[in-house]
Amino acid sequence: MDEFGVYAVFGVNGPPQRLLRAEGSCRVCVAVPPSVRQVVLFSSGQWGDRVCVNAELNDADRTPITIGKLTPYNRCLSWEQWEEETWTDSVTLNVALEGGDLTKADWSEPELILAVKEYTPKDTVAPVAARDLKGKRKRKRDRAAEEEDDNKVPKTEEEENTSSDSSEEKATPVRKIRGQTKCGQKLFSGGAGETQGIVGKTPPQSAARTKSRQAKTPTQTAPLLSPSGRWGQTLCPIDAQTAILIGGQGARMQFCKDPMWKLCTEDLSWVAAETLAEGPTPEARIGHTAIYDSDSKRIFVFGGSKNKKWFNDVHILDTQSWKWTMVEARGNVPPLAYHSCSMFRGELFVLGGVFPRPNPEPDGCSDSLYIFDPQLSVWYQPIVTGDQPSPRSGHSACVMQERKIYVFGGWDTPVCYNDMYMLDLGLMEFSAVKTTGKAPSPRSWHGSAVLSDTKFLIHGGYNGNNALSDAFVFDIDTNSWTEVTLPQLSVPRAGHSIVTMETAGCSRFPEDVEVNAGSVGNTLLVFGGGDNEGNFYSDLTTVAVEELLAAIQRG
Repeated sequence: MDEFGVYAVFGVNGPPQRLLRAEGSCRVCVAVPPSVRQVVLFSSGQWGDRVCVNAELNDADRTPITIGKLTPYNRCLSWEQWEEETWTDSVTLNVALEGGDLTKADWSEPELILAVKEYTPKDTVAPVAARDLKGKRKRKRDRAAEEEDDNKVPKTEEEENTSSDSSEEKATPVRKIRGQTKCGQKLFSGGAGETQGIVGKTPPQSAARTKSRQAKTPTQTAPLLSPSGRWGQTLCPIDAQTAILIGGQGARMQFCKDPMWKLCTEDLSWVAAETLAEGPTPEARIGHTAIYDSDSKRIFVFGGSKNKKWFNDVHILDTQSWKWTMVEARGNVPPLAYHSCSMFRGELFVLGGVFPRPNPEPDGCSDSLYIFDPQLSVWYQPIVTGDQPSPRSGHSACVMQERKIYVFGGWDTPVCYNDMYMLDLGLMEFSAVKTTGKAPSPRSWHGSAVLSDTKFLIHGGYNGNNALSDAFVFDIDTNSWTEVTLPQLSVPRAGHSIVTMETAGCSRFPEDVEVNAGSVGNTLLVFGGGDNEGNFYSDLTTVAVEELLAAIQRG
C-alpha cells in the first residue's frame, strides 16, 4: 500500500482503523473504549515530506498519560494499561501529523473523526467515537457511547514489576509520559518515613500519586529551541564540541516529549535530534547510562526504568551514520537503573544499581560488576578480588588515568554513603580509599566529572531529605578532598549531568595563580536536575575548569 495512512488497533482482537490519510484532516481525537487495555498506532505507505506523527493518550482531564512519536524511521507505537497508573476508563487518543503540505498541528483544536465502520466487526461495539474540542461525542454516537459507559470494566490491580529482555524485545520503542503528581509535591521530599520508602528502591517519583485537576495547557506550535527541564537524563560528549542528551523526566513526573538533543559547545546551541536518527530508538527512560567509545564512534545506552518497566537492553547509536541499533546480547545481566557505567578498552563496566523484585518485595540494590563486550555482544562477570563496595545505587564512577575507577557515594535502604572505593583495572582488585580533608556528606544522584589526570569533581546530589548544592574536588595523588565554592555551583541539584568539554571562550586569572595547562580551554557544563521545590532545570551552566582549579589553590 503506497498511499500514506496512520492506523490504530484497539485491543488485542481489534481490527486496524485508519485515523489519518494522505488527503484529509491532519488532527484527530478519538475515544478509547473502556474495555481496551492495549493500543497500537502505526503508519503505512510512503512518508514523502511528512516529518512525524505526534500521539498522546490523555485522561478525562486532558492530561497526558503517555506520549509517542511516529517518524519515517520508527513507524509503530504500542501502549499497555499496566504500564500507566493513571490509565482509567476515560481515555482519548490524540494524533497530529506534521510536515508535507500540512501546517503544523495545534493540539488545542483537534479535528473530528468518526468510527471507521468498514473496519469494525458487526458483532462488536465500534472501538472509536468522535469527539469535538470540548471532548463531547457527536450526536449520532451518543447512544453507543452511553452503552459503553454502562459496561465499563473495573481497573485491574497493580501488576508486578516487569523487565525488558534485550534478547527478545524487537518492537520499535515508545515515548511515554508518566501521570501527574499531587500539586506542589516536592521531588525530593523530606521526612524519615518517606526516605525509607524510596532509598535503595526507585527514585522519589515512585511515591504515591494522584492526578492533578489542572487543565492541560495546549502545546505550543513553535518548536523548542532547547531541552525542557528534566532529571535522570544522560549528557554524553562525542567529540570536543558536541554532546548528546538522552532521556529524562520532567514536570509532574512526565517523561520528556523532547527526549534527544544535540549540544554544540562552540556557541552553546541545541538541536532537536530525535527525528534525525534512523532505527529503533530506546524507549523513554530515566536512570540509564550512556557512554561513548571514541574508537568506534558509538554511544552505548544501557538499562534504566520507566514506570513499572525495567530495562537490561543495550542500544547503540553510530554517530557517523546516525543510526540506532539494538543489541541481542548473550549472557545474563539483570535489569538495572541508577547504576554506573564506565568505558575501558572498548568494554562497558557496569557496577551496582537498582533491580526489581516481585511484589510485594522491595526493589534491591546490586553490588555486582558486569562487563559488556561489544565485539562479541556478550555480558560476563569478571573475577574481582579485594574490598568490594556494598550494594548501592545512584553512585558515581570516574575513570582516572585509564587504569583506575573511583566509586563514590550512592545509597541503599536506609543508608546514604560517602565512602570511596577504587577498582584497579589491571589487577581487577577493589580497595577502600582512606581519604583526608573535608569529605562530602552522604549522597546519591550527584554529578561528577573528571577535571584532570589527578582530580575529579563531586557536586550536589540527594541525601534522603534534600537536594544539595555543595561541590568537592578529590585528588587521587594525595587521596584528599577539597571543598570549593563558586556561584555557578551554588544551586541545589540532584539527578543532573556534568561533563567536561571544550568551549570557545577561556577565562583569565591573575598572574600569580598557577593554572594546569592541560585543562586550559576546558569547561564544565551542568545541565538539568531537580531541587527541593519540585523544579526541574533546563538551563546550561558553564564553569571554566581552570577557574575551579584556581579556587582550590586559593583555598
